[in-house]
Amino acid sequence: MSKASWILAAAFFAGAAHSQSPSTHQHSFGDAEKWSHVFDDPQRDAWQKPHEVIQALGLAPDAVVADLGAGTGYFSARLANMLRKGRVYAVDVEAAMVKHLAERAKREGLTNLVPIQAQAGDARLPEKVDLVLLVDVYHHIEDRKGYFARLRGSLKPGGRIAVIDFRLDAKNGPPREARLAPARVKAEMAEAGYALAEERDFLPEQYFLVFCRANG
Repeated sequence: MSKASWILAAAFFAGAAHSQSPSTHQHSFGDAEKWSHVFDDPQRDAWQKPHEVIQALGLAPDAVVADLGAGTGYFSARLANMLRKGRVYAVDVEAAMVKHLAERAKREGLTNLVPIQAQAGDARLPEKVDLVLLVDVYHHIEDRKGYFARLRGSLKPGGRIAVIDFRLDAKNGPPREARLAPARVKAEMAEAGYALAEERDFLPEQYFLVFCRANG
């Protein structure tokens, strides 16, 4: 019921690259076609509200966006459709997912959707971006302070990072012990050199935080 996770450490490679749903949290993502039926289930739209999320981000038509932990492209494809003059980097460490993303981009005529094969701890973005989007991904990242401090170099001036993840009391999502409170996310991002720019509360299952570099 959620998107594929973003894996940023070797230990995570081994066991936790999983969807944020109790029924899928402990599964492998080697079969992208299988998981596309889960991640892209239309029923997810009711609580994920993807179009509202994208509209809330207020992106310019020619914006460059990186969707980290893109999975099967739930958000990436929507972003590419809405930003036809822009570019969307769909980033994932799973080779099967990257292949699936490339096939989906071709099938749907999304020439501005660019799949990226990432490495642990390195998104391998080929250029600076206006926005980095992490949906149901942040709580999986290890060494978050170090990772996001390095990611500052991939942001354009005025670039932002949007973090959407499950509330502690959400019905969907990973086991409660794997979740992070929004206050902790804010504190960790501050340590990595970011300031909270905006906080949205229209998602029923998740918090929605937008950060910018603390020095502007």
